[in-house]
Amino acid sequence: MTAERQRAAVAEPLGEYGRRAVFASSVGYALDGFDLLILSFALGGITADLQLSDPQAGSLTTITLLGAVTGGFAFGVLSDRFGRVRVLTWSVLVFAVFTGLSALAVGFADLAAYRFAAGVGIGGEFGIGMTLAAEAVPARLRARATSWVGVGFQLGVLAAALVSPWVIGAFGWRGLFVVGALPAVFAVVLRKRLRESPKFLAGNADPAPRPSPVRLLLADARTVRTSLALVVLTTVQNFGYFGIMTWLPTYLSEQFGYSLTKSSLWTAVTVVGMLVGAVAFGHLADQIGRRRTFWTFQLGAAASVLVYSQLSTPAALLVGGAVMGAFANGMIGGYGALMAELYPTEARATAQNVLFNIGRGLGGFAPVVIALVASAQGFPFALALLSAIYLLAFAAMFAIPERRGAELA
Repeated sequence: MTAERQRAAVAEPLGEYGRRAVFASSVGYALDGFDLLILSFALGGITADLQLSDPQAGSLTTITLLGAVTGGFAFGVLSDRFGRVRVLTWSVLVFAVFTGLSALAVGFADLAAYRFAAGVGIGGEFGIGMTLAAEAVPARLRARATSWVGVGFQLGVLAAALVSPWVIGAFGWRGLFVVGALPAVFAVVLRKRLRESPKFLAGNADPAPRPSPVRLLLADARTVRTSLALVVLTTVQNFGYFGIMTWLPTYLSEQFGYSLTKSSLWTAVTVVGMLVGAVAFGHLADQIGRRRTFWTFQLGAAASVLVYSQLSTPAALLVGGAVMGAFANGMIGGYGALMAELYPTEARATAQNVLFNIGRGLGGFAPVVIALVASAQGFPFALALLSAIYLLAFAAMFAIPERRGAELA
């Protein structure tokens, strides 16, 4: 790149379209986090009202995640065929409608069906939003843009934590799912206010037949290695997230005798650390490259999770939780930029959704694995063991090319 082109790239603004695309994608992913957490808050009321067994109640989250994996595959392919904005709108509508219908459930069977269908909609939001954000901004801002999409998820989690107790107290668990239907309004506004990705439109201008987007994830030996390495990365990301967030309140309660309120406060500090980490990751990845930033955060995650398992004083747990959250979940937005640069436009959303949701499906086993280890060796040992998975992700990065600043193919 010539000096003149470098100066032009640095001066290139985000633009009105870029800001709208990043905002819409962030809100879409926030709905993902909101829905997953309101189910946790509503579970006690659902169990009592519908007279569910513990296995039935516990399976509702798993059923939602299975729906997300299915939706990730389906909506990813549809987005590469019919457009980012159009299909993101469809996915939000599916999520909102079936979340609202969950309020009408009369038993386990119909509630499970509603949760699976809502999960299908949720599964489309990550990959399509990341793709839209990555295609809408200049290359020098790509990791920052996708990191802000990742921040959206945590903001949705925080919103659910704030809204859920009040809504359940006033209207019961059914009222909470009615609130979960409101994103349908956002979908309508999104479709009217945001035009399609110019990158997608340019890629679809050629009427020639195109190969299957899924096949392009396995196009040759190098692409297969890259795709497998990304599955490792996304599995580690989700395994660590679900493992930490599911069991952290229990860990604080059982090991240190914290009340529910105090455990929630300490967990909230960890979530704030995740927010800060995601923003920091995006800035760093655009400055020093994807590989070096992932390696920095992976080593930081391994070290901070291990250290956290040895802490015992309230102040140390508070600070340690924030640091652990920053490193363990700061990488979430980086996958959007990373995968956007590794796959062509005709398979970009498919890659994001398929690879991330495979990781989400495998990572969803973390709560069970940690519970089994903790039952035999205790929670401190289980948490310390969790740190080792980030070293596996560190090794996987060697199979992933560095493409910081590259124009999207």
